[in-house]
Amino acid sequence: MRTGLVLAVLVGLITALLTWTTPGRLHPVDQTNAVTVMVLDNGFHTDLAVPRQALMRHGGPLAQAVASLAPGEWVLIGWGDARFYVDQSPISARLPDGARAFFRPGNPSVVMLNPQGVDPRSRYAAHERAALTLAPADFDRMAARIEASLDLSSGAPRVAAARPGDDARFFASRETFSILHLCNHWTAGVLNAGGVSVRPVRSIASSEVMRAVRAAKLDTAAPRA
Repeated sequence: MRTGLVLAVLVGLITALLTWTTPGRLHPVDQTNAVTVMVLDNGFHTDLAVPRQALMRHGGPLAQAVASLAPGEWVLIGWGDARFYVDQSPISARLPDGARAFFRPGNPSVVMLNPQGVDPRSRYAAHERAALTLAPADFDRMAARIEASLDLSSGAPRVAAARPGDDARFFASRETFSILHLCNHWTAGVLNAGGVSVRPVRSIASSEVMRAVRAAKLDTAAPRA
C-alpha cells in the first residue's frame, strides 16, 4: 500500500512537471508596425532570427551590441555554454566538454549575435523554422529579456569570444548554463517574455520550443469574441 502511494505521488509529480505551463499573452497585431521574429531549429538547438532594424529601434545595450556587428539585415540570436557553444570542432571530440557543460553547475555562458545578409527563410526548410508576428510592445519585452542576459558589469556589452572567418560574436552573459538551464530553456524564456505560453520542463527539447511558437500562432489566428 505504501509503495503504491509513493508511486502515485511520483507519477503525479512527474505529470505536473511535464504539463507545467508558464502562460503568456500576445497582444493584437497591427500589421503596419508588427515585427516578425523567426525561431530556427537545427534538431537539438534553437536560435532566434530577428530583424536588425527592430533591435536598433529598441535601443539600449542590446542595440549597442548589434551596432558593433558586421552588416546584415537579420541577426541570429542564441545562448549557450561559453566554451561548448562557441567550439565548432567535431562533436565526437567534444563529448567530455559536453558532459561538463551539462552536469557541472554554474558554467559561464554567452549570448550569440550573428548578422545574416539573407532572409533565414531561404536557408531553413519549413519544418526547421516558425515565424511569429509580434506587436511592438511584445517585441520590446522579448528584446528586454535578451538584453537582461547580457553581462553589463563593465558598463557595456562585452565580447567574450569570436571565431576566425565568422561574423558571429559571443557576448558575455550573466546567466549560467547547466542541464537545469539549457539553450532551449533560454529561448523558451525569451519567447515567454514576448507573450508565448511555454512548458519550461519540456523545453529541454527544441521540438517543444517550436511547438509553443506554432501553438501561439494558432491562438492569435483564432477569432476573438
